[in-house]
Amino acid sequence: MGSLHDGARVSHSVSFLLGALLPTVLLFFLASDRLGEKLASISIPSLGNQNGPAHQQMSHANLISTHGSAQEKEVRAFPGLAELLPKVATDDRTVIITSVNEAWAAPGSLLDLFRGSFRDGEGIAHLLNHTLIVAVDAAAYRHCRRVHPHCYLLEAEATAMNLSSASDFMSDAYLELVWAKLELQQCVLQLGHNFLFTDVDVVWLRDPFRHIGVHADMAVSCDIYSGDADALDGNWPNTGFYYVKATGRTVEMMRRWRAARWRFPRDHEQAVFNQIKHELASADGGLRLRFQFLDTARFGGFCRLFRNDMARACTMHATCCFGLGKKLSDLRDVLRQWNNYSAMTPPERRNAKSAGWRVPAKCGTPDKRAPPGPGS
Repeated sequence: MGSLHDGARVSHSVSFLLGALLPTVLLFFLASDRLGEKLASISIPSLGNQNGPAHQQMSHANLISTHGSAQEKEVRAFPGLAELLPKVATDDRTVIITSVNEAWAAPGSLLDLFRGSFRDGEGIAHLLNHTLIVAVDAAAYRHCRRVHPHCYLLEAEATAMNLSSASDFMSDAYLELVWAKLELQQCVLQLGHNFLFTDVDVVWLRDPFRHIGVHADMAVSCDIYSGDADALDGNWPNTGFYYVKATGRTVEMMRRWRAARWRFPRDHEQAVFNQIKHELASADGGLRLRFQFLDTARFGGFCRLFRNDMARACTMHATCCFGLGKKLSDLRDVLRQWNNYSAMTPPERRNAKSAGWRVPAKCGTPDKRAPPGPGS
């Protein structure tokens, strides 16, 4: 009889434990798909510690994609990238990426301004250690290696044409450059790394990661911001600055984005993204991606300066600006203004009449300033 009582007690204990455990298990499975991906990524050994070529290392990242041989082919298009990324990435496997050609990487050009802004910015110099500079020609790669520890020479087929000059906006060379960057970014995601892509004509002033929501599959800067960070309508994205979290759905997003190029052959990648953002967010398309549109008050550009001031600014982008000389001139002025502002004491900043930016001398559009008030 004693064994029967013992069995009953065990049965009651098991029932109690199961009753306590089931709600937890249910909550776990109801959580977002990224939870599982995040947990799985913790157990993946660092890609830099693996032996063998990059396409063999991809067997450790099946949580990101299940396209098998197609994925291996995509990764092999970027030799050495799998080994380089772990050296650049943050602890949470995030890489900052920018791209340069010879004209932008030359001494005194945009790359020097870009890197200098991290040193002049507010506690962001360490982020340079997590920045990968992608060179699209050999001369740019040489310039990069002289000044930066993490450089990658893009040897994709798209760079077969000459991309070394300061390409005019919407020229054939410009379009090849922006589409080539998407192919590389897709590979970064497939290798299990998040990325924040930034054009090299963006100066960094404060840490942008503080303003990127954990819910977002993709966070993107805007030329026009509606005031609602989640609204697909009213926000006009600018893909010169955007963050993407590495998940299977975002890898598929990059594939669909690249494929949509042929549906809109006269558009660059930013315009194509704006055309398909509803498809990517829709349940009908199967992805249900969550986008965050970044406030122009913090992530500003020369197109519209009237909502941006130095007290809140994280970045400033030389948008609405055509010509390398014009970009350099006005971005240098941005950094001069920033350095003057950052040299002020906190009381001086509070007492300053304005922390607004001067209107760019060479760049921008007629709506750079706030709309005039009644009677003005």
